[in-house]
Amino acid sequence: MVEIQAKTGSDHRDERARVSEQIKSRARALGFQKIGIVRAEALSAERGRLDEWLRRGFHGEMSWMTRDPEQRTDPLKLFSEARSIVVVALNYYTSHEHSDSPGKVSRYAWGDDYHDVVGDKLRALLSWIEQEWPEAKGKVCVDIQPMMDKAWAVRAGLGWLGKHTNVITEEYGSWVFIGELLLNLDLEYTDENVADQCGSCTLCLDACPTNAIVQPYVIDSRKCISYATIESRAPEIDDEIAANLEGWLYGCDICQDVCPWNQMTPATNEARFEPREGNVNASPSEILALTHVAYAVRFRRSAMKRAKLNGLQRNALSLMSHPDHEGA
Repeated sequence: MVEIQAKTGSDHRDERARVSEQIKSRARALGFQKIGIVRAEALSAERGRLDEWLRRGFHGEMSWMTRDPEQRTDPLKLFSEARSIVVVALNYYTSHEHSDSPGKVSRYAWGDDYHDVVGDKLRALLSWIEQEWPEAKGKVCVDIQPMMDKAWAVRAGLGWLGKHTNVITEEYGSWVFIGELLLNLDLEYTDENVADQCGSCTLCLDACPTNAIVQPYVIDSRKCISYATIESRAPEIDDEIAANLEGWLYGCDICQDVCPWNQMTPATNEARFEPREGNVNASPSEILALTHVAYAVRFRRSAMKRAKLNGLQRNALSLMSHPDHEGA
């Protein structure tokens, strides 16, 4: 643990508050829209919900979710010196829209890979903190690390967990990327959560064409179009899902598109999230014609690499095999 030392004679609490506000201010200057700071400690209630979700087999082929759940729910297993977690949200919404043609790509993958964009900003934040407070050490986490990003965002007061299981912020809806910076500094912590404002709304549950949202706040990944087109390594998409793709080649935004909180999101000022050519709607026939070399060039530093060439071509074949379900 590294205690923040008071330099002006004020007590430690005032100094922690001052340093925390400096860190938040720097994070905003780097482009993050929402920032919260919470104590680095094990997630207990969230661990119980994770265990139940895994027990029901809702993770499907994502076997890594079952590996060492204690590490996934305890940041000290990831960075033993951690005292504080700076949780950030970055708006990625752009005003572009899908066309009615098949090959729709999830909005989050239109531009550059969010791992790079969010990671670059967090690394810049950590570098600045280390310069300001030489005793500081930290670890950047952007989705790849075993952190429960959505749980930490809720704890940090950035938003609430929607019934579609995405974090919803009041200002940007659920069109946000989440990241964390684990620090060995003892800071001032957020003490208020944002109340769940989904109310009686069930639009996301009603709109899901495969009924993947099996109950509010719970998704069965095995029924989810995003899972089927990104995470699954099966040689063919399940027939029931394939018949209900509704034109999606990579991912799916249906539950977010219908959410009332996502209707007034301002456009991001991050240029790297502007769509690359062919990434809003990708042509299934062009995807099928890609060689490995062409694939590597086209999707360099794109989140769409996650599905791999075999997965994208499997998805394209499925769309072309179900013409009645290609449109939105």
